[in-house]
Amino acid sequence: MHHATVPDLILEPLVRAALTEDLGTCGDITTRTVIPSDVTYAARLNAREDAVVSGMQVAALAFRLVDPTLKIKPLVADGDRCTKGQTLMEITGSAASILSGERVALNFAGRLTGVATLTAKLVAQTAGTKARITCTRKTTPGLRIVEKLAVLHGGGFNHRHSLSDAILIKDNHIAAAGGVRAVLGAVKARASHMMKVEIEVDRLDQLAEVLDTGGADVVLLDNMTPDTLAEAVAMVNGRLVTEASGNVTVGTVAAIAATGVDYISSGALTHSYRTIDLGLDF
Repeated sequence: MHHATVPDLILEPLVRAALTEDLGTCGDITTRTVIPSDVTYAARLNAREDAVVSGMQVAALAFRLVDPTLKIKPLVADGDRCTKGQTLMEITGSAASILSGERVALNFAGRLTGVATLTAKLVAQTAGTKARITCTRKTTPGLRIVEKLAVLHGGGFNHRHSLSDAILIKDNHIAAAGGVRAVLGAVKARASHMMKVEIEVDRLDQLAEVLDTGGADVVLLDNMTPDTLAEAVAMVNGRLVTEASGNVTVGTVAAIAATGVDYISSGALTHSYRTIDLGLDF
């Protein structure tokens, strides 16, 4: 698994927004009312099921933003596997502070662990092939950075982070621009030499046109059967990077990987994952 991190500075606005949402206009009234300010505790963040961990960096940041004096001891890294009952992190210090940060820390960690765990399941199905699992822009609005980080933790790869990363010409672009030749011609005329170009096709005759016209780096083979995908890979013959998408599930991914495609993209990684059960125990 991949132990990717990004600077806390980049994650901080995201975590800060979640904390301000939860703390409301005047903070955690419950802890302020019922817990004396000098009470300290050691809390444990525990996994309640087997999983691939993500969101530990984010959870630690949530606790630190609430109270920089909290001592945080990570016991696993993002990208590690954990088992049911395992302690992932120890948080020591003001009980009120720990309780005020708990929900935001768990909301992030449970969801991101869900993304990493689902990604790892798909990656496991590609064993013995060269296919890499990659995510899409079908992320939870506002959470793209951390969901894409969780995909890396699960052993997957990242696609575009935003519309400004690369040129990805989809079926609607082709229709609006007047066909494969016209759209690739426009790219040749106007695109930066630093910009990668990917074009989507859903039929082999379109693929032949793409190969004949030139100007693309990657071809997105959309909603093709494994047999058609294998034909497409043979047609491309290493001239372009190939990416398969459409109906990618734990059940279908092995057959897709066996066709020889370079990448398999799945929106499900970031839109249909299940939150993993994590708990904070005092």
